Amino acid sequence: MAKGRHSAFFVSDRTGITAEMLGHSLLTQFDDLILKETTLPFIDSLAKAQEAAQIINATAAADGARAIIISTLANTEIAAEVGKANALFLDCFQIFIVQLENELGARASHAIGRTHNVNDIANYYRRMESVNFALSHDDGVSTRDLGEADVILVGVSRSGKTPTCLYLSMQFGVRAANYPFIPEDFASHQLPATLRPLREKLYGLTITPTRLQRIRSERRPNSSYSDLRNCEQEVRDAEALMRRENIPFLDATSKSVEELATTIMQQAKLERRIY
Repeated sequence: MAKGRHSAFFVSDRTGITAEMLGHSLLTQFDDLILKETTLPFIDSLAKAQEAAQIINATAAADGARAIIISTLANTEIAAEVGKANALFLDCFQIFIVQLENELGARASHAIGRTHNVNDIANYYRRMESVNFALSHDDGVSTRDLGEADVILVGVSRSGKTPTCLYLSMQFGVRAANYPFIPEDFASHQLPATLRPLREKLYGLTITPTRLQRIRSERRPNSSYSDLRNCEQEVRDAEALMRRENIPFLDATSKSVEELATTIMQQAKLERRIY
């Protein structure tokens, strides 16, 4: 296959999140290709399917190469219409659902909108509740109801606690709070009083001082807050405190938020509440 430009389309009758995640994971295996990824969500009628096929055909013509379609379209007629486009059409429902039907001896509903859908009331409200909890308990702003957290992330300021908490809440429905360690905590050589009764819920994040300096410099350049020596001292003191208090912790320097959240879920034995 030529090393020119190729376009990939993630086509879905709902948000496209599932198609995006699966498709992107597959396509990242091809290092030498220039791949442009586009999501076409809410393709839930024949008219929209025809329009999507026209978009894909125009793109393939401009690229001079067939497109790639990763489809999670549940409706077979709509999927067939999109499948007429000048593209390699990978139908996730055909690939997986048909085999599951054969194995289970049961017919799938092929109903639109069974995942990532507001109609799943329980999942929807769990997600909203967990996101609101993370926002309300970000950066130690509020300690009210902190005991209701499933996990409390600790570490120095700007070590990745907030994005990890939000990912935990959005993707897993976990009530995640975060609380930053400050110089006063290091001076006292013990956990803040608020956290002491919640020791079993604590999980730490650390980061290399040089990476921390770069992040802090974007926020407060040329300040003591972003000074490398200060960053080195804070990281050293935070890690010492977490070791002394037997708090498990991860190095966030080179890990994605997805890796951090998944590792915390596994090691802290947290239960996924949403899909």
